[in-house]
Amino acid sequence: MTRRLNIAIIGAGRIGRVHAEHLAHRIPEANVVAIADVVRAAAEECAAALHIPFVTDDHRAVLTRPDVEAVVICSSTDTHAQLIEAAAEAGKHIFCEKPIDYDLRKIDRALAAVAQAGVKLQIGFNRRFDPSFKRARDMVAEGKIGEPHLVRITSRDPAPPPIEYIKVSGGIFLDMTIHDFDMARYLIGSEVESVYAVGGVLVDPRIGEAGDVDTALVTLQYASGALGSIDNSRRAVYGYDQRIEVFGSVGGIVVTNRTPDNAILSDAEGVHAARPLHFFMERYTEAFVAEMQAFVSCVLDDRPPPVGGMDGRIPVVMGLAAWKSLREQRPMRLTEIG
Repeated sequence: MTRRLNIAIIGAGRIGRVHAEHLAHRIPEANVVAIADVVRAAAEECAAALHIPFVTDDHRAVLTRPDVEAVVICSSTDTHAQLIEAAAEAGKHIFCEKPIDYDLRKIDRALAAVAQAGVKLQIGFNRRFDPSFKRARDMVAEGKIGEPHLVRITSRDPAPPPIEYIKVSGGIFLDMTIHDFDMARYLIGSEVESVYAVGGVLVDPRIGEAGDVDTALVTLQYASGALGSIDNSRRAVYGYDQRIEVFGSVGGIVVTNRTPDNAILSDAEGVHAARPLHFFMERYTEAFVAEMQAFVSCVLDDRPPPVGGMDGRIPVVMGLAAWKSLREQRPMRLTEIG
């Protein structure tokens, strides 16, 4: 019989429910044995739908269960670091949604707890597991484009999140661009040394009143000498805009948007095609499954997780550097942040 990993979910909100469904229905090596949420009704609803046997509103009740081997942390960001520490101390392997925290001291304490306990920690940067982005990374690593010179990343949401979320999100660079910072490192396997960020409030003045920007450009300088750019908007009226380009000494790679179909109509009025998929849940469905499969496999096979603790820390440093760059209107070296 195939060995199965007993998993508890902490957080039964939108992303917790997605991971729970994938673990329950699409990953045979996973066995979801418990779910916890401070809103017990949310946990109960998810448990009833997916036949999860144990429900609680206290995460400690799952961490003390001897049958729980690993936890998937999908709670609010302000709880991530403390839950990682608690899970590590309980000897549980950990998958945690990004970011670990916005405070580097809290991140470092969490990573130290993981190292001391000798458990595995994977951070939820799901875009690495998108088949097209992964293929682009593989081709770069195989030398298909020679030496990478330029990286361009476009990431635009179909609509901004609620203002109440904006106020506690850490701002665009730590909430939205953090995925792009991770992709910037992942695509060419080189570390970013400095960032220069500019931003504006062009979508909703309430975002500016909350202390954030809704439109941003970030330029990157890599240790390898390559250059990069990231552009973000909180509102793309045509859908969820997710594109990358990596240009090198002997070629280039482009990944375009995914659409519901590939049919293109040409007529007297022009050329017409489907708009991009509308939301991240649709665009990255397969990536969410693949990242969770990778976590389960790394525990069962005793391999390092593909997205480790430092992979979770560095994009936060980049986000903090981008905010400092925006405010001080100058390029910011990551070493100035820590």
